[in-house]
Amino acid sequence: MVNLSWPYAASPFHAGELAIQARLGVQERMDRQGRRIIRDYLPDQHREFFAQLPYVLVGTVDGNGQPWASILVGEPGFITSPNERTLHIAAPPLAGDPLHHNLAAGADIGLLGIELHSRRRNRINGTIAAVQPDGFTVAVGQSFGNCPQYIQARRFDWRAFDPITPRPAHALTALGEAESAMIAAADTFFIATAYQSEAAGSASGVDVSHRGGKPGFVRIDDPQTLTIPDFSGNLHFNTFGNLELNPRAGLVFIDFEQGDLLYLTGTAEVVWDGSEVTAYEGAERLLRFHLQKGDRVEGSLPLTWSTPEFSPFLDDTGPWRSQA
Repeated sequence: MVNLSWPYAASPFHAGELAIQARLGVQERMDRQGRRIIRDYLPDQHREFFAQLPYVLVGTVDGNGQPWASILVGEPGFITSPNERTLHIAAPPLAGDPLHHNLAAGADIGLLGIELHSRRRNRINGTIAAVQPDGFTVAVGQSFGNCPQYIQARRFDWRAFDPITPRPAHALTALGEAESAMIAAADTFFIATAYQSEAAGSASGVDVSHRGGKPGFVRIDDPQTLTIPDFSGNLHFNTFGNLELNPRAGLVFIDFEQGDLLYLTGTAEVVWDGSEVTAYEGAERLLRFHLQKGDRVEGSLPLTWSTPEFSPFLDDTGPWRSQA
């Protein structure tokens, strides 16, 4: 019989997440909520949702302990769920994606199913149970939904694409003109973080999360530093909780018109208060990312998207740009 909520005595949140929740005075409330909505299996609704997606975001960690955020693409149905504790993804990593080097049986993985046009998203944290010629299988550790806030709604279409042709790839240790222009225009990116410790029990693993705003919400401080405002969310603090205990992070930016992908990895820190935070209207804290290395791959994504549609979370008065 399937459990209807979190079945363990230990919290579904690890020490880093709990510390931040306690700091902000929401730990007891989030413990009750987490035990109600976080499961160690996939509800039927989530299984059906993943099966209809043409893409999924992925978080993994490389051999040096660095997180990377990735995207996998396939015709709807490329993600299947043979049972409530298993997900199979039948798609190879895209050209130039660091995921090529990170897929291994037993490795931790985070998945984010996100439907941009409906702003619906569900998260899975688990481990890779097996790697097969057509993809890989994930054993589910945690499964839960997220609210639709800050998602830029857009519709996708397939574009003419030759999977055989190599894609131009550019390794980097600092942001150049092309990378800076891509980030400056971005209204969406995804971030992977990890806390992998036996002490965390069932809350250990890798997480991949969405961040969104109006173009310009990511500030480029210098060729190796980005600053991103953080606004009121679901208060789980999965990303920040991981960073509390492990400062490493990976980002992926998507050029929704050209299909370019920008993969970055490095370290991150949280700026909790002060004048720099108040310079962003409505921001509760800031995320500062320090680049170590990355790759920009041209035209590797076989999808194209429409311009963003109106969102009630992203109106003209929304707190999306620095006032500085």
